[in-house]
Amino acid sequence: MQTDSHSANLEIVFMGTAEFAVPSLDRLIQDGHSVKAVITAPDKPSGRGQQVSGSPVKEFAVGKGIALLQPENLKSEVFLEELRTIPHDLQVVVAFRILPDMVFEIPKYGAINLHASLLPDYRGAAPINRVIMNGEKETGVNTFIIQKGVDTGMILDKESTRIGENETAGELHDRLMLTGAELMSRTVRAFTDESYKAIPQEDSGNLHSAPKIFNKDCKIDWNLPAKSIHDFIRGLSPYPGAWTILDDKVLKIYLAGYEIADHNEPHGTLLSDEKTYLKSAVDGGFVKLFEVKVEGKKRLKITDFLAGSRIKKFAV
Repeated sequence: MQTDSHSANLEIVFMGTAEFAVPSLDRLIQDGHSVKAVITAPDKPSGRGQQVSGSPVKEFAVGKGIALLQPENLKSEVFLEELRTIPHDLQVVVAFRILPDMVFEIPKYGAINLHASLLPDYRGAAPINRVIMNGEKETGVNTFIIQKGVDTGMILDKESTRIGENETAGELHDRLMLTGAELMSRTVRAFTDESYKAIPQEDSGNLHSAPKIFNKDCKIDWNLPAKSIHDFIRGLSPYPGAWTILDDKVLKIYLAGYEIADHNEPHGTLLSDEKTYLKSAVDGGFVKLFEVKVEGKKRLKITDFLAGSRIKKFAV
């Protein structure tokens, strides 16, 4: 696929919702591209008070004075007609919804997407969480051309990175968010000078999926090995948060470590000196809890949590 324009400036419709998309939008503006409109999710109630608020992308777009669309239904003829009236060469999609073909077929050069994994591995809604939960040591970001099928389009560019041994999903998210903005900048620039290449994804037989994560998926299985539980916890931190039940209440664990050791304690038994440490006996060692939150309370370092608790030895 080649462009027939040598312009250094593209007319773009940007589609995104989450914070992850904001640096990419900002970078495209800095690069001198004309962002004709931003499409984002409708406002929705959020927070404890359930006050209606807009997405991070909406707040940024409003601050820049960019035209905004917030369709409920991407297949709505009203929305499609409005989109067709907006002059644009390319749609850039970051942290948004699955696009129907009648949307991405509108612009001259179609639509391109930023995905936070090394495709074709970890296609789906939660690649950042899943790579850490699975104990992967490397991941990255890809740009690709949107086609029918989730995250299956031809690859345009990629950037890989190592995952830290104790890195959380939140920390990796923030790194990939900035790396992704640079990658998207590079990808769009390649469209302007006809230098981009589109390479089909090669599906091997050993691919992981990255489906959306629900609350039930976040319950800790204390029968797993120590490292697996550690990866599970950091892969869900800070959101949505790995959890267990303690004294009939939900205990979320945000930061933890692990140690390999021989012991005879039943899996899930909590051990503590009641002042400085709290750890759970698991297969092959212990998982050490560093930051936790009991439902209805605020997130605490383990020393502060223990100061208000009476834990010596019991099971989660």
